[in-house]
Amino acid sequence: MGFFSKILDKLGFDAGAGKVEEMLRTPVPPAQPNTATVGAGPAAGAAPVSTVDVTAQLEQKAAASGQKLNWRTSIVDLLKLLDIDSSLQARKELATELGCPPNLMADSAQMNTWLHKAVMQKLAANGGKVPAELLT
Repeated sequence: MGFFSKILDKLGFDAGAGKVEEMLRTPVPPAQPNTATVGAGPAAGAAPVSTVDVTAQLEQKAAASGQKLNWRTSIVDLLKLLDIDSSLQARKELATELGCPPNLMADSAQMNTWLHKAVMQKLAANGGKVPAELLT
């Protein structure tokens, strides 16, 4: 099980092992600033996946959590909220899986910023409802 599939599983995406590879290959569409919520359905060419309201899922988890986690901007807090390993090594594994440029991998702050955006974009591209402001 890849790292991204753990995120999908925790958010309730109906994605079997074969689907995760397809989802990782799905190109991320450019952000649409005029749209309040992006990702109401799967990307063109991708097999349908049940729609998941990512924001609602994460807000619900945040409300139930005893911690104050800023999942909207922090990949570390997002992973903690999903009860997934958020160590630097784990984030590097996820960044590699999602295709992070090598020059960003050398700087953890830049990698984290890229990684948060990439995760949100991948979720939106594969049927997740994600607010547009989290994609840019």
